[in-house]
Order: sequence, then structure tokens, then C-alpha cells
Amino acid sequence: MAAGQEHQGRTTVALTGATGFIGSAVLAALTARGARVRALARAVPAERGATTWVPGDLADEAALAALCEGAEVLLHLASRVSGGAEECEAVNVLGTEAVTAAATRAGVRRIVHLSTTAVYGEGPHAGIGVDEIPAAPVSEASRTRLLGERVALAAGAVVLRPGLVTGTGDRWVVPALADLVRRVPVPWAGGNARLSVVDRADLARLITALALDEHVVPPGVHHASHPEPVRAGDLLGALAGLGLLPALDGPDTPWEECRRLLAATPGRVSERQFALIARDHWYRSDDVWRRAACPPGPGPLAGLPAAAPWYRRALGLAVGS
Repeated sequence: MAAGQEHQGRTTVALTGATGFIGSAVLAALTARGARVRALARAVPAERGATTWVPGDLADEAALAALCEGAEVLLHLASRVSGGAEECEAVNVLGTEAVTAAATRAGVRRIVHLSTTAVYGEGPHAGIGVDEIPAAPVSEASRTRLLGERVALAAGAVVLRPGLVTGTGDRWVVPALADLVRRVPVPWAGGNARLSVVDRADLARLITALALDEHVVPPGVHHASHPEPVRAGDLLGALAGLGLLPALDGPDTPWEECRRLLAATPGRVSERQFALIARDHWYRSDDVWRRAACPPGPGPLAGLPAAAPWYRRALGLAVGS
């Protein structure tokens, strides 16, 4: 099908964040299932495929109107995950206001909005359900994403809060682990921290199911990690087994000593970010997969071998190392 060509009988999906880490996987999953996709992009890719690309951004009212006109579903996956207050608010709050307003005017019947469990704050958190504890974001990105959630909820959206997301294109989780292993090269509190993690491809399948399938997932907030938490030690062991990180040897090291070692060696990952990986941060996530009739798959560790070539390049490792 030529770019921009549309046929009757297929769901038309308006998509933001289509060139990003998660959005690009969702775009591929939607295309594989035959959806008609209109995607917003500041820079339209040279390879347009079957997607109808709408040039513009979340501040462009005309582009948002063109994106949403005639669409049945809006997948709002664009977000700012770092930066100062003003730039995060521009995307995560004002951008969400603008695109949900455009969707409402266009009569879009279903909205799915991507957020993060980081809105809960520092933790540790062990097996909590949605909003069983108050949100307490500690960064501008998380604070404004929580505000963006409220905008999306007011528009009747399904809001997804995944935890750590791994897979091809991951520029945060495994690169952060590489920094931490270098600075704290001992087992972190026994490696027993339980983490909510989801493979990028599995999350894309879930979002696609929410867009295209008939289901009973109600509007509101839903945790969207794999239902089974991952032990930090198992994640590090799987990465070491692939040759992506060195194995952590030695006796179990208490959290306070881990903090001291981290502070003694400069690096890019903060103590707060370290705590997100080295202490319990897992959230009950089985409900949304069941309601969406979307099998969660074998889990994020199973997806690491396929992503290993990406991680080798991202970490500057020799191919085959």
C-alpha cells in the first residue's frame, strides 16, 4: 500500500511518539496487524512505508487536527523523559492537553496514554496495586507526566504505567546498569530486589491490542509491566551471560555500603536512579494483560538475546564480545 493510501474496514489509529523507543515498536506492531496509521513527527522519516505521516509537533494545532481527523483511536506515546520544568511541561502537560483536545473534537472513541511507574517516586515498593500509595514524583519529567495523566484521564483515556522497559533501542536501563556495575562491582544487597520490567516488543503488543481489539479494559490507570517481577540479580546475570556486563562477584553488600561505593566513583547514574534498580520497585500488572486478552509472553529476560546486538553497539563493545 502506498504511503497515505487508506482502505475501508480497518481501524485508523492516530499515533504520537512514532519515532521513539516504544512508539516505533508500536508502529511496527500496528502495521503488522493491518491498521491504518497516521503518525505525527517533527521530521518525517525517509522510509515512510504504509504510514501516513503528519509533519508537526504537539504545539501545532493544525497538525493535531489532521492527525486525529477520522481516527478511531489515539495512541499518545510521546513524552519528555528528562529535562527541566519548562521543556517537560511543554510536552507532557501542554502537549497532552492539545492532542487530547484535538482527539475529542474529532470524535476519537478510544485514547491510550503512556505514562510510567516513576510517578510513584523513590520507594522501595513491593507488589503494590494502582494508586495503593500516593504518587510522589521526584523529577520534573515524572512530575509533569503525572500531570499529563490527569489530562488524559479527564478525556477518558486508558493510562498505562510501565516500569523499566528493555529491548532494542533502550538507552537507559542497560546503559545505566553498565555504569552501576563499574562503580559498585559487588552484589547489590544480594541481588534480591524485585523489579517491574517489560520488554519493548511485549509492551508494543499490549498497546496494539488496546488499540485494535474489542476488550473490557476500562478508562483509568493500569500498570503495564510484565506480571512477574524480575530479580535484579537475575537481570544482571542474564546480561553477564550475554557478555554485555561483567558478573558481580563477592559477598552480598548491604545497601548503605553500595551507596558509599557509588558516591566514591563519579558516573552518570544518580543514587536515586540506582535505588530504582537496586531496591524493590514492582507493581502488580496482571490485570491489564488479562482484560486485554493479550498474553504477556515469557518475560523481559527472554527478549535480551535478540536485543544483544543493539546493546553491544550502545555500550561500545566489540561485536561477538
